[in-house]
Amino acid sequence: MWFNEIINGAGLGLRTSFIEEIFEYDVKPDWFEFAPENWIRKGGYLKECFEKVRENFPVACHGLSLSIGSPEPLNMDFLKELKDFLDFYEIEIYSEHISFSSVEGKNLYDLFPVPFTVKMADFISDKVCYVQDYLKRELILENISYYQVIYKELDENEFIKRILEKSGAKLLLDVNNVYVNSVNHGYDPFDYIRTFSSEEVAYIHIAGHEKLSENLIIDTHGERVTENVFELLRFALKHLGKKPVLLERDNNIPPYKELLEEYKKVREIVQSYERV
Repeated sequence: MWFNEIINGAGLGLRTSFIEEIFEYDVKPDWFEFAPENWIRKGGYLKECFEKVRENFPVACHGLSLSIGSPEPLNMDFLKELKDFLDFYEIEIYSEHISFSSVEGKNLYDLFPVPFTVKMADFISDKVCYVQDYLKRELILENISYYQVIYKELDENEFIKRILEKSGAKLLLDVNNVYVNSVNHGYDPFDYIRTFSSEEVAYIHIAGHEKLSENLIIDTHGERVTENVFELLRFALKHLGKKPVLLERDNNIPPYKELLEEYKKVREIVQSYERV
């Protein structure tokens, strides 16, 4: 029933603001990504629209509320709902964030950084292993943007590599987040990406941000992708080889026809490196 091909090429974040327009244009994304939390309990007409997309495109799920870095145990009610959803729609690709987004069962509606320590890396790794066993799927973890370092024994890339090595999970490399953090925290984004091998990276995100000053950038997902981020994407694809790339736009979403113009630029970059 469902389109079950593995993702390739350039994808687009699925949003309700344009879900009805997807089939109206000749340009169609290679695949779509969406937050399962937004669709698990959805019904009615929007559910019909979603299922039409699922029937015609490869998809990936990108979660928001697993809160893998929270000190409390995993939310098993949510995990059961998630597994039922992934199983029903035959979705094999599920990613989340290296962060925490809830405390004592209360959703914080944002993604917060965790301490970059060996103990925290091992704690998260144990949780990741449990989630993978429960869902019967490999978990893919994204590097987040953050504005304050809570505590650091390891550099962020070393911290992430330890989680990947101990859990067997893969990295969702968010190139925009690398760029934002490199400006805000003063490190070389190219060196950061060099840390990771092709085998460790499952796919890539790209998005826009807002520059407030020379040393402060806010990750908004509400602007067009900057040339600095495109340059970093080209470097990542050259270093890592062929990888699926997703364009995210969560805020200030333009008309779908306009969004497709930016999407086409992302796809052209991805395709140019697929031919190398």
